[in-house]
Amino acid sequence: MELKPFYQIAIPHEDIKEGKFTLDTFAADLWSVYQNKGPEDYRNPQLFWERTYITKGLSDLIEIARKRLIDGTGDAVIQLQTPFGGGKTHSLIALYHKALEWGANVVVLDGTAFDAKEVILWEELERQLTGKVGLLKGDVAPGKIKLSELLEERAPVLILVDELLEYMVKAAGITVGETTLADQTLAFVHELTEVAKSTDKVLLVMTLPSSILEHYSEKAEEYFQKLQKIVGRSQKVFTPVQEEEVHDVIRTRLFKRIDEAEMEAIVKEAVEYLDKESLIPEGLNAYQYRQRFLRSYPFQPEVIDVLYHLWGSLPKFQRTRGVLRLLSIVVHSLMGRDVPFIRLSDFDLSVKTLRDELIDIIGESRYYSVLDADILSPNSGAKKVDKMVGESYEHYRVGTRAATVIFMYSFSGGDVKGATTKEIKLSCADTRYSSSIVGDAILYLKDNLLYLHYKDGRYHFSLEPSLNKLVVDEMNNVSDEQIAEVEHELLRGQLKGRHFKVYLWPSKPTDVPDSDPSLKLVVLREHDKDKVLQLLQSYGGGERVHKNTLIFLVPRETERASFNRFVRRYVAWKIIAEKAKRGSLELTSEQREDVKENLKRAREDIIQKIAELYRIVLLPKRGGYEELDLGMKPVGVKKTIEELIYEKLKDEGKLVEKMAPIVIEMKYLDGNEYVQTKLLYESFLKTPGMPLLKSKSVLVDAIREGVSEGRFGLGYLSGEEATCGYLGERPTVTLDDNEIIIRKDYCEKLKAAKETEIEEPTIPAEVSTTSIEPETTEWKPLEVREKQAVLVPSTTTEIETKPELSGLVSEVHLHLTLGPGTGGLTDLLRALRLLKSKFESVTIEIKAEKGSLTETEYENLLETFKQLNIEVREVHKE
Repeated sequence: MELKPFYQIAIPHEDIKEGKFTLDTFAADLWSVYQNKGPEDYRNPQLFWERTYITKGLSDLIEIARKRLIDGTGDAVIQLQTPFGGGKTHSLIALYHKALEWGANVVVLDGTAFDAKEVILWEELERQLTGKVGLLKGDVAPGKIKLSELLEERAPVLILVDELLEYMVKAAGITVGETTLADQTLAFVHELTEVAKSTDKVLLVMTLPSSILEHYSEKAEEYFQKLQKIVGRSQKVFTPVQEEEVHDVIRTRLFKRIDEAEMEAIVKEAVEYLDKESLIPEGLNAYQYRQRFLRSYPFQPEVIDVLYHLWGSLPKFQRTRGVLRLLSIVVHSLMGRDVPFIRLSDFDLSVKTLRDELIDIIGESRYYSVLDADILSPNSGAKKVDKMVGESYEHYRVGTRAATVIFMYSFSGGDVKGATTKEIKLSCADTRYSSSIVGDAILYLKDNLLYLHYKDGRYHFSLEPSLNKLVVDEMNNVSDEQIAEVEHELLRGQLKGRHFKVYLWPSKPTDVPDSDPSLKLVVLREHDKDKVLQLLQSYGGGERVHKNTLIFLVPRETERASFNRFVRRYVAWKIIAEKAKRGSLELTSEQREDVKENLKRAREDIIQKIAELYRIVLLPKRGGYEELDLGMKPVGVKKTIEELIYEKLKDEGKLVEKMAPIVIEMKYLDGNEYVQTKLLYESFLKTPGMPLLKSKSVLVDAIREGVSEGRFGLGYLSGEEATCGYLGERPTVTLDDNEIIIRKDYCEKLKAAKETEIEEPTIPAEVSTTSIEPETTEWKPLEVREKQAVLVPSTTTEIETKPELSGLVSEVHLHLTLGPGTGGLTDLLRALRLLKSKFESVTIEIKAEKGSLTETEYENLLETFKQLNIEVREVHKE
């Protein structure tokens, strides 16, 4: 179900909707009403009652006033005592309008409006009742007789006295004989309370503040106590607005009507979501919370709770009036937005009027800088977190919303400040995503905001910089040399030399030896093509011989900035930890634990980042090098960069741990009678593009296994004479100058000739002494000249064929079945080689039945195909 925005359900009054209100709109002023000035909401009785919620306290107050002024019964003196902004003046205005409606005379004495040098309260009382001052003229309190005479003649009379304490403070500076006007006013108040009690249809209603924070001085406190003593003997104290009525007061003042059915649908869905996410506040069940929500809608209950209880305890906050002022700004700022109900996270702190009002209440302008650094600026921590939670959630601004909730929970006149994780999630509740996203955002905020603190399970903002601020300051001081030092240390830890000999950041070719046949990992700090080619091609003053033993590791430069930032952060945490250890930085025990945890995490991050930076592997090939990307290292994978390189090379078929004897047979003996093992080994070391041998033993083991299996023989050259020493038995392989591997049929021929001694050994054809070169697509059989075997690269193999028939065959599809004892496999390979030379793609399907292989034999079979550069797709295996 698509939910309507709140302003289509709770319809704001026009002044709220259109933003025509001023902050003074909610500042009730009794004297202005008496003079028919100020906001029409207060002056116009009809508007006043439309926008006033009749609380129980106000209802009782009006009823008492009616009985006293009309019936002449009941209480004669009433004191209204509530916190600042708690509805005292609003109640006086309500009595003012009702009294006029009943035909009573009304006197308004406003202590904030009068200049004590010009206005004396008893004279003002007479002026308002008679239009002149005569009976009560003078700066000395008139006494009860004159007051009784005045009031009896004009009853019913309602006397409203607002902000009397402020008038007393001003009157204390005016001398009257040996007393002050304040002393005389005390006497007047005493006399007035006595007269009101004894005169029918006279009601005196006074307001006094309830909080010492509203008193101005020790003298004010003294007068406050005296007034309490005077009126305390005959007063009745009323609290116009009870806490549970605040929601109704706010709704009545800000909204002209609410669609109950739509409201219930939205609240129902919201509470079901909160219940599912286990976010219902402690002490309440879903039903109870729903009832609270229905009373506070369109505001989530926490909005009013936080403003009324936390902000309401601040000295400058005016409780009900202050809440109305703030919420009117919020409602107006959200007009036109898709907001089904208003949460603390919906408070848009970028709205200047709202921001100014909040900071004025806090009373500390430095919070402008805090808001800018952590929430509002494009580079603020909260804006970064908006992106960190994931691209799918970025437009929800989860980081900014969570930070806003924390800010609204951060201020209180009490000791408890800040919001728990659950409270933050509750005030960011959105049915479009899981609250776990908010949980992630909170953790990111903790790591990225500069003025966010965490204490006793609560997050709050403070003017004091957090550890993150210290980290940012230290990060700015980290030098490039420090980054290089950490980078070098990390690489040493990642490249232990278990698979390769490692040469870290060599400056010249001679830093990487050429005589060592081992595989060498050369790590460069930059992907410098010229330097790679220089190291690959030269050594000292000559050409590098063992080119195919070099593997290069270079950084992916797009990751450099991110890596450097993480290193700076790690170094900063390390410096802070060292300062704390030395005692030059004072930290709480909680902060020390944070430093320890953050240092550990920063170390883990840079270990992850070094693998993401150094991920490009360069391998020699004819005319230069080829590039392999290791890819992003999955988070949590514990493998080192060296292990990742080794696995990548092995998986790509670039590095050989084990060589199948059939590879030697097919690649190096097909068409050649023998090959010198030393030349074969050196071809792997010297020729760019040849497979990388893990070690010398790979070739030795392959030759030994091939000879043992009888695939080919092992023998020796003596001068120009070849002899076959081993075939079908385990030989000793040395890769010496005169050691050769011999094609099986030729080896058998040599053995037979030696055994019979009937004829001289066959003299191989002449061969050239050309070095072994890399293959392009496949290797041509070895040619034999001068009793030496060499590999000659070729893209195709020419096979002697019969003269072509007329016409062309454009596609061949054959099904071959090899029966028991099938021979001529060499001829079969020649036939397949013909097809490969004539067609771009040749696909062979192998289906072997009625037999078995061990798992090891099967894996070796696949490895053999891989080494023969044959792509294999497994169809079925049992």
